[in-house]
Amino acid sequence: MSVTLRKWTMILVFFAAMLTPVPETQAAIPWAQIIKEAIKKVVKAVDLLIQRRQNKVIKLQNAQKALENVMSKLKLEEIADWIKKQRDLYKEYYDELKKVKAVVSYYFKIKQLAEKNLQVVEAYQRMWALLQKDPGFTADERKYMKKVYDSILDETAKNVELLSSVVKSFTLQMTDAERLAMIDKAAARVDNNYSDLLSFNRENKMLSLSRAKTQQDIDAVKALYGLP
Repeated sequence: MSVTLRKWTMILVFFAAMLTPVPETQAAIPWAQIIKEAIKKVVKAVDLLIQRRQNKVIKLQNAQKALENVMSKLKLEEIADWIKKQRDLYKEYYDELKKVKAVVSYYFKIKQLAEKNLQVVEAYQRMWALLQKDPGFTADERKYMKKVYDSILDETAKNVELLSSVVKSFTLQMTDAERLAMIDKAAARVDNNYSDLLSFNRENKMLSLSRAKTQQDIDAVKALYGLP
């Protein structure tokens, strides 16, 4: 990405400050949408990377077949030269296969993490929309909740940037161990962020439920949040 996600967020906040204030429910959506689009770009980039690797393997396979066809027409003195070419081609072919296998294995992990980031954003959007409908919270309490959710979204944006860096690492001189360390770091951060979101959502639901005074209020809260 030519502009980092954080810069996009700062730009969004800057322009938002210049515009007429809008309800918090509406104001929260653009930031979440930016993160969603960034996640899509990460997955698309990995898909493209795999496709390029696979195309190279196919090209090498075709070259191998062409050499095998030529072999039948070679004279005895030309066999040695052909064997050397065949050996070099096989080495490149298997080296490339190894790279493709590594990329594919990393891809599934990266995609899994990208999807978990997407779950964070979507879970936030659903919960924030419900909180706006809950009469059990004051404006100040919603303001506090918004700050917490903003912090979680900011961490999500950073995690997406880290995944983007992992994708870019495939074009750099980096060892598998270094790349795996980046993925493990991203996984730990994504898991912690997702856990924080679920925990905060659960706290807000239970707080609302604890404030319900009548059975009708309790039923209303349970229906709003889908509680058993």
